[in-house]
Amino acid sequence: MAAGERRAAPAAGKEEDFEIIDKKQLPDEAELRNEEKAKPEETRWSAPILSLARKASENLALSYGSALKSASLVGLVSKPGSSDSPAKTSTRCHTMEERANLMNMMKLSIKILIQSALSLGRTLDSDFPPLQQFFVVLEHCLKHGLKVKKTFIGQNKSFFGPLELVEKLCPEASDIATSVKNLPELKTAVGRGRAWLYLALMQKKLADYLKVLLDHKHLLSEFYEPDALMMEEEGAVIVGLLVGLNVIDANLCLKGEDLDSQVGVIDFSLYLKETQDSDGKQDGGITAVLDQKHYVEELNRHLSCTVADLQNKIDCLEKTNSKLQEELAAATDRIGSLQEEQQQLKQQNELIRERSEKSVEVTKEDTKVELDTYKQSRQGLDEMYSDVWKQLKEEKKIRLELEKELELQIGMKTEMEIAMKLLEKDTHEKQDTLVALRQQLEEVKAINLQMFHKSQNAECSLQQKTEAISSFEGKTNEMMSSMKRMEERLQQAEKARQAAEERCNKMKQELAGRLDSCRQQMAQLDSKCSTLEKELKSEKEQRQTLQKELHQEKDATILLKTELQQMEGLKKELRKLQDEKQQLKKVREEQEQALQEMGLHLSQSKLKMEDIKEVNKALKGHTWLKDDEATHCKQCKKEFSISRRKHHCRNCGDIFCNTCSSNELALPSYPKPVRVCDNCHTLLLQQCSSNSS
Repeated sequence: MAAGERRAAPAAGKEEDFEIIDKKQLPDEAELRNEEKAKPEETRWSAPILSLARKASENLALSYGSALKSASLVGLVSKPGSSDSPAKTSTRCHTMEERANLMNMMKLSIKILIQSALSLGRTLDSDFPPLQQFFVVLEHCLKHGLKVKKTFIGQNKSFFGPLELVEKLCPEASDIATSVKNLPELKTAVGRGRAWLYLALMQKKLADYLKVLLDHKHLLSEFYEPDALMMEEEGAVIVGLLVGLNVIDANLCLKGEDLDSQVGVIDFSLYLKETQDSDGKQDGGITAVLDQKHYVEELNRHLSCTVADLQNKIDCLEKTNSKLQEELAAATDRIGSLQEEQQQLKQQNELIRERSEKSVEVTKEDTKVELDTYKQSRQGLDEMYSDVWKQLKEEKKIRLELEKELELQIGMKTEMEIAMKLLEKDTHEKQDTLVALRQQLEEVKAINLQMFHKSQNAECSLQQKTEAISSFEGKTNEMMSSMKRMEERLQQAEKARQAAEERCNKMKQELAGRLDSCRQQMAQLDSKCSTLEKELKSEKEQRQTLQKELHQEKDATILLKTELQQMEGLKKELRKLQDEKQQLKKVREEQEQALQEMGLHLSQSKLKMEDIKEVNKALKGHTWLKDDEATHCKQCKKEFSISRRKHHCRNCGDIFCNTCSSNELALPSYPKPVRVCDNCHTLLLQQCSSNSS
């Protein structure tokens, strides 16, 4: 039994948990014999249990002999004329022994569990030792011959995969699967498999579910090797033994138990508790204990090997961690430089914003002054027209027309005010876009793992931004020139209005003189009527000139509208530039991802190069020069540059140029011909010629 378990340990895989026992704690053969003699009769092994253990060992020997005979008949055991290697036959014999040992151990655990449950006469808890050992043995049976599945994390080997098939094959098991999935404490596949076995035993359908699995062996072949216990006849025997467990009532509480980290170790003390009365059978028990001792020693040796492997892996992980920390430091430095660039860009944006605000304030003040002057001129014109309309009824119609035109001008001014408000809104929107740009710049801070070519991409993006800023400054200069033109036109309009006011004052003075002359000379009215008609004609001509000036103002408003349309076009161009900026950002992010991948490949290649260097050091004893240590070729003493590259000699480890290391030879540490310098090439050829001679 111990020998079979000893061989089953390496086949079950490295992921199985075992209890480590120190060799010093195990007693010697002489101490065991002295203790057996010193024990009273009450504490010795009981006859039934010892007979059962002997029967198990005899069954193991018989099964081993029958297995060897059947293997020799079928062709598993190598015959003198067979072509199978002895390693294959030994592995097959080991698997057969493992299956037989696990089946016999299952028989013992089921028998003792049923006997202890019937003697107690109550429902079993999860703390009951025979029940715990039964689940441990069943777990070992289900793990036997499992295939290893490779995932991103590593190799995975759990028996919960085949148990999940029961839900598809037997719909009654869906309740178990849902309850196992709903348990939040379970985080590993091993814990879920143990919970599934607990629930199936409580339902008294464990044998039925496993029988359904054995009936569909074509599905089990995805999870088990062809010589596994569940794929052979021993699996059917174990399912038949599990039918007897339907007599037991189990009440197992899954909440609060740590099923993920339980250690599955078979405790043989349950099956070897009682003693035997006869002294002649003591030697058989001592041999069994010694076998167990040897089994535990082999387990310790096995576990020490696994611990050494794990320590090597930890060392490799520490090296990679140190390299990642160095890369992180470089990334933090790069982030600091990007933050400084961002602050510079913020200052430039603030300067642009202040300039735009100042220009908007200047335009607002100019429009207010123009409105005040226009109101004053309008009041003078209204007084003049009222005096003339009182004298002449015909001028009322003209006044109505002029009022309509003035209303149109007022509407145009309101439209101008609305346009100014829209411009203010546009400025606010530009400020919002600046805030959004700041947020995007803050998002740029979070980029990790930047490599060598990133500085060049950043400089290109800065050049593009400077070009965009220069284009914006040119457009702002154009806007300022257009505003200056508008101011000149407004000045011309003010001059025309001043001339009209002077004419109106002259008309008032002339009318006052005429009224005095009318009072003094009533007789000369006829002569003065002719003069008044002439003056009316001149006034009509002045009104026509005023109408022309109004048409000119309308033309000026049309020009302003066209300039507003040009402003909208400029806004569209700004949006296009923003879209192009976003596209450039996307391209930069893609390039950064590519750089990160290149960095990973470079780190992997560096690790490989370090391994190769260590191998060369171990084989040759030569020192492998670093690239930073050599600036000139060792042979021709020429300086390295972009055209003259560095090349390592694979024999001596020094650095040469291409002309001095163009030869290739096959070395004992390399399977293919590699680069060698001229000196090493001549030396190696001389050695080969001397060896051949």
